[in-house]
Amino acid sequence: METPRCPFDPLVRSSEVEAAVMRGSRRKYYRFRGARYYGGIATADAVGCCFLCAYCWNYRRNSDPAASDGLFLSPAQASARLLKIMRQRSFNKVRITGAEPILGTSSFYHLLQVIDAVASRWQMVDFIVETNGLVLGHEPGLVEQLAARRRIFVRVSLKGWDEGSFERITGARGEFFRVPIMALRRLLDAGVSAWPAVMYEVFGAGGIERLCSALRQERIAPEELEVEYLECYPAVLENMKKRQVELKAEPRLFEPS
Repeated sequence: METPRCPFDPLVRSSEVEAAVMRGSRRKYYRFRGARYYGGIATADAVGCCFLCAYCWNYRRNSDPAASDGLFLSPAQASARLLKIMRQRSFNKVRITGAEPILGTSSFYHLLQVIDAVASRWQMVDFIVETNGLVLGHEPGLVEQLAARRRIFVRVSLKGWDEGSFERITGARGEFFRVPIMALRRLLDAGVSAWPAVMYEVFGAGGIERLCSALRQERIAPEELEVEYLECYPAVLENMKKRQVELKAEPRLFEPS
């Protein structure tokens, strides 16, 4: 599939990407691993996102998910690989990352089936859903299905502090800026443990303060904001330069282990 010209409609792209990375109930994955985040977590790296964030470490795969490497796995196959990592590493946390897990109903139900399959074999597991919130904000009925499950934690990664910054960072039209914030509000209203996250080097103190103001308007406590730091590959810095996304602080260079 072709990389869209910016700015694009992220809901249209979400549908197109989902069609590329889903085959029935199977989703495209390219790697399973243990990761150090959250104190140690079994991680499935998937393919395909409705945004094209300038600082995405998986930009190459997500820009053309149809051509990307990977295997289409059923929920049972994906959960089996995650459970194997959990047993080997004594982890009790699981996540899908590297992409957007919720692109539409097909990928959403794949996610739910992975969650249910892991939970049926490992009852005390915490499943962390890392999402940009776009589809959850657009389809509020999906939130209730997450709320019906135990030990679900949702990290909503916010991509800008206003419409202009959102558009520069994601490539998506700025009018969609508030949709992920609405997703976060609905998650909290439904009783789901959820919080916002931002990239410090991209936002800076000023951007964070402006986002906190937007969060307060939706009755979201800014104290819950998670600030993460850019561990970037050289290719990430190069892509940000091309996309004219300014860094607000000097990043740390990241060398893969």
